[in-house]
Amino acid sequence: MTYQGWLLIAAFVCLLLALVRPMGLWLFALYEGRRTPLHAVLGPVESGFYRLSCIDPQEDQSWRRYAVHMLIFNAVLLLLTYLVLRMQALLPLNPRGLPAVGEHLAFNTAVSFTTNTNWQSYAGESTMSNLSQMLGLTLHNFLSAATGIALAFALFRGFARRSAAGIGNFWADMTRVTLYLLLPLCTVLALFYIASGVPQTLAGSVDITTLEGVKQTLALGPVASQEAIKMLGTNGGGFFNANSAHPFENPSALTNLVQMLSIFAIGAGLTHAFGKAVGDARQGWAILAAMMALFLAGTAVTYWQEAAGNPVLHHLGLGGGNMEGKEVRFGIAASALFSVVTTAASCGAVNAMHDSFTALGGLVPLFNIQLGEVVVGGVGAGIYGFLLFAILAVFVAGLMVGRTPEYVGKKIESREVKLAVLAIAVLPLVILGFTALASVLPAGLAGPLNKGPHGFSEILYAFTSAVGNNGSAFAGLTANTPFYDGMLGIAMWIGRFFIIIPMLAVAGSLAARRHTPPTAGSFPTTGPLWTGLLIGIVLIVGGLTFLPGLALGPVADHLAMIRGQLF
Repeated sequence: MTYQGWLLIAAFVCLLLALVRPMGLWLFALYEGRRTPLHAVLGPVESGFYRLSCIDPQEDQSWRRYAVHMLIFNAVLLLLTYLVLRMQALLPLNPRGLPAVGEHLAFNTAVSFTTNTNWQSYAGESTMSNLSQMLGLTLHNFLSAATGIALAFALFRGFARRSAAGIGNFWADMTRVTLYLLLPLCTVLALFYIASGVPQTLAGSVDITTLEGVKQTLALGPVASQEAIKMLGTNGGGFFNANSAHPFENPSALTNLVQMLSIFAIGAGLTHAFGKAVGDARQGWAILAAMMALFLAGTAVTYWQEAAGNPVLHHLGLGGGNMEGKEVRFGIAASALFSVVTTAASCGAVNAMHDSFTALGGLVPLFNIQLGEVVVGGVGAGIYGFLLFAILAVFVAGLMVGRTPEYVGKKIESREVKLAVLAIAVLPLVILGFTALASVLPAGLAGPLNKGPHGFSEILYAFTSAVGNNGSAFAGLTANTPFYDGMLGIAMWIGRFFIIIPMLAVAGSLAARRHTPPTAGSFPTTGPLWTGLLIGIVLIVGGLTFLPGLALGPVADHLAMIRGQLF
């Protein structure tokens, strides 16, 4: 480890904290539906969309109606993407003449981008045409991110409203988030990436002559526009197979820093927006403090392990940190930090290969996802997932002090606790169930490149990533098979929508409840004690998935590595 590495981590955290309040205030304005400076230009577009779609943005939808509209919208988008991929060979903007995407891969990809997972069982530059990248994938990057933020707004209203029948309007939330947040920021980011050397063109490739005099064909395409929303919307799907390790996606240390900040910016800002929504900014800062404590702990462990290197190589006299699978232009510190950021935030973009990390270095990204993607988390999904943990935390606190649990002025009763448990239990049940199935079936066992503990880790990571809607991978797994494309597609759908529906039910139940003013006996939910309790609940519940896989996966892999050193 070096002081430059720790300085990078410190600079990242400071810049992120500086973004929290301005981003939170902008999100809060969109949450309330207030006019912003961008309304002068984009307001007519918003009004025209409502008129064209026959939508009344003032309609206050019940949680059930909100959920139905959200599900229909996402199902239609999934079908659209599937058709685009299947008909790719017949559609324009296909300069490389790529064939249609196969049935099981098209299904997997359509589900992946619909659910904001962006798991990729393919190499983008050799599989997807420019039209498929733009219409099939980048469109989803915007709309799946907007869906997550809209759902977070719905839960905010559940906590903030009093004796209300509705939780907002799905179409209005989606439209405002897309028009006034995602599109403007992505325009700025895309221009920055273009200026930094990221391609933005409809050309399919360019022929060059290398320094050795060899002819080479480099794939090109509309990369910068996809890169912007890929990071800001915590999507993660790369235009190229190497993702953000590719110099055309992430050419420099500066673009690397901007990408990491983009991944966390909206998720961190939503904590402040929540505090504003419930009338107490301290609530948002308490949640962010818990998130950052978990994030910094994971970053420290990963950096320490990657900087320490492989003990087997040390035994052979090859010292230094673990640079396998990492880009020299980033180094160990930036690669370790990126890996924790992308898995803490359900992004899944990578600038280094997680499969090449040390055993315990790769354990942290896996653990981040298994916590439920709530350590900042995906845009919208992180904060509403963390608030479900907050409901469990106040329930536990209520048991300890013998009072009915309350949170931000709402009594938490058995219905909300049961729904929160139902949503949170999805991850361990599906991750461990599907991993067990893949570990015994011949079709599942054919996937891992490695045998033994690390092969199991590859399977466990794949289903963890799918259910957690992350999208990163231990890339030794051959996933483009009917078995894995189908199973991972189902896992991604369950991991997204089987959490959303109970969460919306919680929002509807809380919105209908009256406000309860805090009393001297109320459990405080803004100080260090509350932050510590939140961290403890997240770690304990996350352990439901983590501990069974830990014994068979990364720890066994680490012990095998040590055994290789000793014997």
